[in-house]
Amino acid sequence: MRALILSLIAGVLLAAPPDFVTTAWPVLEQAQCRLCHNDNGVASTTQLRFPAENAPESAVRDFGLSLRRFIDRAEPGQSRLLAKPTNRVAHAGGQRIAPGSAAEAALRAWVEYLAALPAGLRAEGTNAAGQSRPVLRRLTHSQYNQTVRDLLGEVTRPADSFPKEDFIHGFTNQAEGQSISPLQAEAYASAAARLARNAFRGGDHQKLLPCNPSEACRAEFVKRFGRRAFRRPLNGAEVARYEKLFASESDFLAGAQLVVEAMLQSPHFLFHLEPGAYGVASRLSYFLWDTMPDEALLEAAGSGRLDTGAGIEREVRRMLRDERAAAALDVFLGQWLRFDRLRAAIRDRRLFPEFTTELVNSMMEETTRLFRHVVWGDQDFRQFFNADYSFLNAELARLYGLPAPAEPWGRVDFPARSTRAGLLGQGTFLTLTSKPSDTSPTERGIFIREHFLCQIVPPPPPGLNATLPPVTDERPLSTRDRLEKVHLSSATCSGCHSLVDPIGFGLEQFDAIGRFREKERVVIYPTFDETKTRRKTQPTEYWLEVIPQGQIRGITGSEFASPRQLGELLANEATCQKCIVKQLFRYATGRPEKPDDAAVIDAALDRFRSSGFRFRELIMALTTSETFRASE
Repeated sequence: MRALILSLIAGVLLAAPPDFVTTAWPVLEQAQCRLCHNDNGVASTTQLRFPAENAPESAVRDFGLSLRRFIDRAEPGQSRLLAKPTNRVAHAGGQRIAPGSAAEAALRAWVEYLAALPAGLRAEGTNAAGQSRPVLRRLTHSQYNQTVRDLLGEVTRPADSFPKEDFIHGFTNQAEGQSISPLQAEAYASAAARLARNAFRGGDHQKLLPCNPSEACRAEFVKRFGRRAFRRPLNGAEVARYEKLFASESDFLAGAQLVVEAMLQSPHFLFHLEPGAYGVASRLSYFLWDTMPDEALLEAAGSGRLDTGAGIEREVRRMLRDERAAAALDVFLGQWLRFDRLRAAIRDRRLFPEFTTELVNSMMEETTRLFRHVVWGDQDFRQFFNADYSFLNAELARLYGLPAPAEPWGRVDFPARSTRAGLLGQGTFLTLTSKPSDTSPTERGIFIREHFLCQIVPPPPPGLNATLPPVTDERPLSTRDRLEKVHLSSATCSGCHSLVDPIGFGLEQFDAIGRFREKERVVIYPTFDETKTRRKTQPTEYWLEVIPQGQIRGITGSEFASPRQLGELLANEATCQKCIVKQLFRYATGRPEKPDDAAVIDAALDRFRSSGFRFRELIMALTTSETFRASE
């Protein structure tokens, strides 16, 4: 029975896309297709042209994509690309690939992949000949969890056990990093089987069946469930295939379960393959809700209401009023600020005994509450950087040296003398950019450059020894002193470190968990010498001067001495304002911006500014742009 499922998804999940160069291309080379299908070959009059024998790999990959014109999208198995070389359809060159062979299976996998690509798929780039290179995005783990929740009522978050996702260009939803490994494919298959069983365990408790069990109900179920799972209507051939799969089981619920299992492994479920307006609906939903479109959004796509910017704007405003929008933007926030690193942070318990999982959770909650306040309260988003208030619980208030709010997560205004402000004064930022036992001016500077200015800091030269001088009783140096001796005094290091370290120096009055300090505490613990004898028996403690003087090289008048001053600089810096637009663009489209996106970025920034930096207006600008509407 599972063979029928595999026939529906044949090979597509083994990679996304399958590697044409290492799978289908060797099959065609072994079959000697290139020897005939070239300008001087006996098949020179046909439409098929192979690249030259020593063509670069990029040309071979582009050739693989160009084979889409030989694919029957409705019946991939009947495609000329498969039928001709196997001689199922008369072929002047005879049978070059044996039917049923491993070679045919490899070619079939590529045919299935090409058939799954939506017509008019937007290219991420083009080759020298101007041919498009399609880009596919799949559901992220978060989107998978929310989708099976809304589709099947499943709340177990199965994707949490999938292989870990990679952060690329700052996010996990970037097409460039969304290939599917064999391990991931196995996880999808296992999850699909389990979810399908759960959906019908003990009956149709989730009300998935649209009619009373009967032969006529099979097609109705396939159409209705398929429309929701694939986020667009199924065509007649698809309905027939899934109905055949359904009928292979004599028990009605078992047949429905089989269909669900197959659809959950289909590329049409796992990838964004929806055409036209349905693609717009899907992109809107996964951007703004982190889950599948609801019925109203699918209906808007089918009726043509998403064909215009005005129609999209009406739907976006409706969607932003839904509670799912706040949760979805929390996902954006957590990835932009790398909450995952904060969750994984460790601290020397001897120096920071108060650093606990509960404290980390409180830090993320504070940041999320400030973000939600400025976004959903239609505040000037620059307050995310320069707000002279925050939302605290008793634990954070104690860490910050402030009175506890009257109730948990109440608003607390910082005293006029406070040097805290906005995100940069929060434990979230100050902790995730520090090390287990001390601060890291370098990491703080890199984070600000990359996340808030969208500037790439070059990596260190290979083989470079950047070990800082040790802290000893003879030389108890501050972090700033140690960095200046290694990073800024060396010609090899200073080129890059002068871009980042001075930024972090201006934040040195806040320790590795975000607590204010006027002096840096340096503890030197007992060690053993070469004879394995303790050189001393008790730790020694030093309190060293902190010099909170920082600067952002490249920005005129950017000297600062506190998170409050730095936050004010960033809030009013055009590069930072544009970076916010770029970060949301990357998250919304699943790719980094390119030179020809400049007009979209600038237009969105203009609308963002003219609205008084209302974040929802920035969302509106991006979602109604031509780039977003045609980004697949």
